[in-house]
Amino acid sequence: MFREVEKNLCFPSFEQEVIDFWKTHHIFQKSVDKDAPQGNYVFYEGPPTANGKPGVHHVISRAYKDLFLRYKTMQGYRVERKGGWDTHGLPVELEVEKKLGFTKKADIEAFGIARFNELCKQSVFERIQDWQAMTERIGYWLDLENAYITYENQYIESCWWLMKSLWERNLLFEDYRSTWHCPRNNTSLSDHEVAQGYRDVEDPSIYPMFAAYTDEIVKRGLWDKETQPVYLLAWTTTPWTLPANVALAVRADAMYGLFAAPPQAGDRSQTDLYILASSLANQVFGEGNYRTLKTFTGEALVGLHYQPLLQGYVPEGEDLSQGFRVVSDEQVIIDEGTGVLHIAPAYGDLELGRKYNLPMLFSVDLLGQVYPQVKLVDAPDGEGPYTGQFFKDADRQIIADLLDKQLLYRATTINHTYPFNYRDGTPLINYAKKSWYIRTTAVKDKLIANNNKIHWHPEYIRDGRFGDWLRNNIDWALSRERYWGAPLPVWVSEDESEYICVGSVKELAELTGRDLSGLDLHRPYIDEIVFEKNGKRFQRVPYTVDVWFESGAMPYAQWHYPFENQDVLAGNFPADYICEAIDQTRGWFYSLHALATLLTDTGGSLAHIAQDSPAFKNAIVLGHIVDEKGEKMSKSKGNTVNPWTVLDAQGADALRWYLYSTSPPENTKRFSQGLVEDTLRDFLMTLWNTYSFLVLYANLDQPDLQQDVPVFERPEIDRWLVSKVNVLIRDVTERLEAYDPTSASRAIRDFVVNDLSNWYVRRNRRRFWKSENDGDKLSAYKTLYETMVIVAKLMAPMAPFVSEHIYQNLVLSVFPEQPESVHLANWEKFDATLIDTNLLRDMETLIRIVELGRAARATAKVKIRQPLGEILVRVRNQAEIAGLKRLEEQLKEELNVKKVTYLDIATDFVDYTIKPNLPLVGKRLGKQVPALKKKLETIDTREIVCNIREGKETVIHLDGKSYHLEPEAFLIEVNSPQGYAAIEEYGYLAALNTQLTPELIQEGVVREAIRLLQEVRKKAGLNLSDRIHLGLETSGTLLEALKTHLEIVKNEVLAQEIRFAQIKEACYNTCVNINDIQLRVTLQKISSNGEVD
Repeated sequence: MFREVEKNLCFPSFEQEVIDFWKTHHIFQKSVDKDAPQGNYVFYEGPPTANGKPGVHHVISRAYKDLFLRYKTMQGYRVERKGGWDTHGLPVELEVEKKLGFTKKADIEAFGIARFNELCKQSVFERIQDWQAMTERIGYWLDLENAYITYENQYIESCWWLMKSLWERNLLFEDYRSTWHCPRNNTSLSDHEVAQGYRDVEDPSIYPMFAAYTDEIVKRGLWDKETQPVYLLAWTTTPWTLPANVALAVRADAMYGLFAAPPQAGDRSQTDLYILASSLANQVFGEGNYRTLKTFTGEALVGLHYQPLLQGYVPEGEDLSQGFRVVSDEQVIIDEGTGVLHIAPAYGDLELGRKYNLPMLFSVDLLGQVYPQVKLVDAPDGEGPYTGQFFKDADRQIIADLLDKQLLYRATTINHTYPFNYRDGTPLINYAKKSWYIRTTAVKDKLIANNNKIHWHPEYIRDGRFGDWLRNNIDWALSRERYWGAPLPVWVSEDESEYICVGSVKELAELTGRDLSGLDLHRPYIDEIVFEKNGKRFQRVPYTVDVWFESGAMPYAQWHYPFENQDVLAGNFPADYICEAIDQTRGWFYSLHALATLLTDTGGSLAHIAQDSPAFKNAIVLGHIVDEKGEKMSKSKGNTVNPWTVLDAQGADALRWYLYSTSPPENTKRFSQGLVEDTLRDFLMTLWNTYSFLVLYANLDQPDLQQDVPVFERPEIDRWLVSKVNVLIRDVTERLEAYDPTSASRAIRDFVVNDLSNWYVRRNRRRFWKSENDGDKLSAYKTLYETMVIVAKLMAPMAPFVSEHIYQNLVLSVFPEQPESVHLANWEKFDATLIDTNLLRDMETLIRIVELGRAARATAKVKIRQPLGEILVRVRNQAEIAGLKRLEEQLKEELNVKKVTYLDIATDFVDYTIKPNLPLVGKRLGKQVPALKKKLETIDTREIVCNIREGKETVIHLDGKSYHLEPEAFLIEVNSPQGYAAIEEYGYLAALNTQLTPELIQEGVVREAIRLLQEVRKKAGLNLSDRIHLGLETSGTLLEALKTHLEIVKNEVLAQEIRFAQIKEACYNTCVNINDIQLRVTLQKISSNGEVD
């Protein structure tokens, strides 16, 4: 009937068999091509770079992507899964530079751009086989044969067209701005790239002293003596920028003061005069360590001139006459530092420099190296002492020299955040230079409005991390001074008076009058394309573009839009679903969103797309992954986990299920092989054992599973399971529609482990064991069979391998006309008419009381095999009492009790000790917690217990103040009466009478004997369904007990006959001890035709 199922299955082995089946039968392609009455479900694959091995974090994103694509396919959508490869950019260049031993751009130039780029091209697919193997092994279906590749000419040409469309609307432009610049790679970075590289670091924290011109001080009435120096006390964490200082900024409306204070070093008996914000004097000098000589507003300082501390590089033609003066800026903060801000327009203060027509001085070049001109103001002519030093390295010597000249009030360190190149860890410089930008600020309101149309999972990303990013949006720094990337398609005339942006190869060919169809659009070949127009010679600007622009262009460029596939784009935009890690909120998520908003804005270029459309409708944002202790994974710590280790040992289904069920997608996930092993053991093996049970007995009995057995004619326990299954279908569907895989997977797990295995199968084993094939047995088979098939379908998107195996064996063996794969089957729909709410309520009450009764047994240390005389039960209402009475026999059997007594709902059978739930109330009550403990020891606890049962707050009065405490604020300890073990929870009570009579003790001995006999069967190598002849030899009370309960023993151990003597022809012979009495066991297996084997 069914293929036999291995007991000790190796999941990875059969998963490979499933992969082979999918490949041989082209199941993936069939899933794309099958009927799709629901239309398209559009998915965008965030392109990885294949020049490194895939890690655990790549497995996570692929697992979450695959789940919803399989789910939507089963729902009747057409789901094309076009893969993609990110092949350009700094990560690729750095990898090649490392192999070649290069440390700077000059090395690349000397090597040759063409040769270098060719190596980059080769490197991007060095690990492609690793990526393909991992993708296949975890069951992530993706069309990699037709994947888009960002280095291909067609993709680049689409990017050109996008940039041309922005150019035509004045959204692509060149400007001289402060831009984050990487000195190691000598290139600009976009704001969203910079955002990914911030670190907490320890940097200098210094207080430079700028000597004001005392004659100006006196003229302004700020002090009356010209003979004593007055210092404008500033504060900075970037000493290397001081040679570029040209101004000091104050806040005009803030209060400042002239203070006398001793220097930090040197002669403490003398005092110096300092000007700084009044509110910061205590913080800077220390309370009582200074005198206030005069106070005034910042406005009184504006225009005051001072002496610079260091010389910087002065560009040719730069006029210094407007420099070294105090200016006003409302952005100056007066709650840290000194309230006097050091201004260096070349390194972050360009806008303020333009506002006040300040000169521009430089301390370091674009490689981050200090200029030769940098030195102390009074230093002798010649090259400065810091020449060629890396800017961060120069800090120490600059500080030492200023301290030596007594021009620093204090030099300490501070822990703060600073941006580094997130690709290679190089500290960045906020550098004033020419760059090309996309004017995203022009559509800032649209960016925010479109964000509100997206369903973020978790929802707080919309207004939090992503929303904050959009509200603080600045123009996108697009250009890169690099080599391996899509070239910026802008040509400039020799006199720089005219610019032309090219939107296609055809347009460029027309400008040059040449056939460029075979041109490689990369550098250096594109740099060689020059042309003349209007009597001017045009040369391409020497930039590539931000790789995030390329990845953000994938909705259009993957189809070579608009040159081809215009109708295809219309049916594949926006995406219904994307999924990546949280850092992509400032990476790919942003570039997708920004480009879509720019292109679908009024006057945008996407004629086939609805106006003001976001790029995607739903986004799952994944959290980071850490080791099982919660520590960040790193090679140095030795706590990284190779995904192949897990895949080879536990398999892909266990790995996937762990990821889905352990915590919501956005949470940081602990990960280890052991945690995945727990999932395999606790859930998947439980599922497998239930499936194995069905196959084993069905193969013995050969039930007609095609025969219809109406649900309403089935026994109550079957109807209960059918109700639970339909609730499960409803709940899993609702949760997946809400993009909540954690709740969906947990619902399936709880159903399989608790409802199906631990309750239904366990309680119904005898129906499968019994010899007669009657209607009751067929109903049990039909119910369990249908349930396993539905569970396989519900699990298919999450555990595609085991669900395929179960489906192949169970469904196609009985109904060969069904789809050949579970992934080609239709998603299950729940039937509300099959959900019996009263039956579900009654069974839920029964199970709750059973759980409480088991807990009470554990408290009293009485094993479940020992029968007890009575259980006292209290539930919450009369309907629950009625339901429990109807199911009373099941309750007695489950808890092994002889009698059930129902207490009145208002009866208090036990006493209570109430204690505060400290983790919860500690935060709210603080120092009042001891008073609460004392109060709970003296008051009548019944009112609190009653409130807890009814879910009400309890009002507690402490020291004249009232506290409203929720039920969770209290912990209840039940104090059982003598002779009883009681447990209460949420108003439900189970109290077991633990007193044992001789009859109960005897029956307990028999139960223990049955357990040991089941172990003997297992050791003898018998299957669960094998029947036996049994020989028992013992004496005394044990013999008496076995004879008294002979029929129970026969039924439980599947013995056709029991002799109280040895079976001479036995196939197995052993001895066991029960309460220090020896029991000799001999057994003989009976074949299926009734003969002795």
